[in-house]
Amino acid sequence: MNSYRRLALAFHALFFAALFAGALHAQTGYPSRPVTLVVPYPPGGSADILARTVGQKLSVLWGQPVIVDNRAGAGTAIGAKAVASAPADGYTLLMGTVSSHAINPAMNKVGYDPVKDFTAVAPLASVAFVLVAHPSFAAASLQDLVAMARAKPGEITYASAGPGTSNHLAGVLLEGASRINLLHVPYKGSAPALSDVLAGHVKLMFDLQATALPYVNSGRLRALAITSKTRSSNLPNVPTMVEGGVPGYEASAWFGIFAPAALPRPVTEKINQSLASVLKMADVQKQLRDLGAEPESGTPEAFSEYVRSESVKWAEIVKSAGASTNK
Repeated sequence: MNSYRRLALAFHALFFAALFAGALHAQTGYPSRPVTLVVPYPPGGSADILARTVGQKLSVLWGQPVIVDNRAGAGTAIGAKAVASAPADGYTLLMGTVSSHAINPAMNKVGYDPVKDFTAVAPLASVAFVLVAHPSFAAASLQDLVAMARAKPGEITYASAGPGTSNHLAGVLLEGASRINLLHVPYKGSAPALSDVLAGHVKLMFDLQATALPYVNSGRLRALAITSKTRSSNLPNVPTMVEGGVPGYEASAWFGIFAPAALPRPVTEKINQSLASVLKMADVQKQLRDLGAEPESGTPEAFSEYVRSESVKWAEIVKSAGASTNK
């Protein structure tokens, strides 16, 4: 009997070891079929361009197609929710952004939890805002602007793409961090907002670096500060908001890859490491610079913590701006 039991136990041990090895092989052999990369925006924007750039390189690395699937709508919620409810096998990924995982969930009922319902796989890039002013504006620096705003509360105007948009909330963040009061002038989109700043009808705007860069270089706008942690290689002489005297200020449009929650660790690591390799490629770095973006890389744990902190930060900003529709 004892011999039989020992034989049975040995058989079971071999069986479960083989089963585990098979599962591990399936994970580390990822991907064995096409991967879908969902972009929660229409074709042509920064997220879409970045997804297609990265997707093409991953297709070559993996020997499997990476198919970009644009699922726009509800301020990124449609695409993000679709990925959150997909199987956690690595074959459905999301090009997530600060909108899908911080701003939109803070403002609206999106049907998913930006932290609990996803595996934060890897950061990709960030695009900073530039605080630009019409050349006629008297403030030559961020310090000058803050001093003027404190002397004339509610009189200095800044434009945005509309209430609750990222460049509106960047202004709200500045007001709170520097204890000033500006006059928000909302528009229906960034293009008309920028046009009125260029015309001098509104004094300031937080605009994405890629859009602002040509006007700053031509002298039609003056850059007071950039909202990233570090200076931009495209605007090396423009100080960060922190250097300009606003401690702790950071507001960037960031991008990263997400998967459904509980993605197996080997698959998470495979995607993370593959993306790190892609971001080191010279042609990818050039395409990012053309978008005004800075490449970002890091561990899944660090990215997950960053997403969590961004979710909390932007929820507080949205609440202070009174922009939430959540009840």
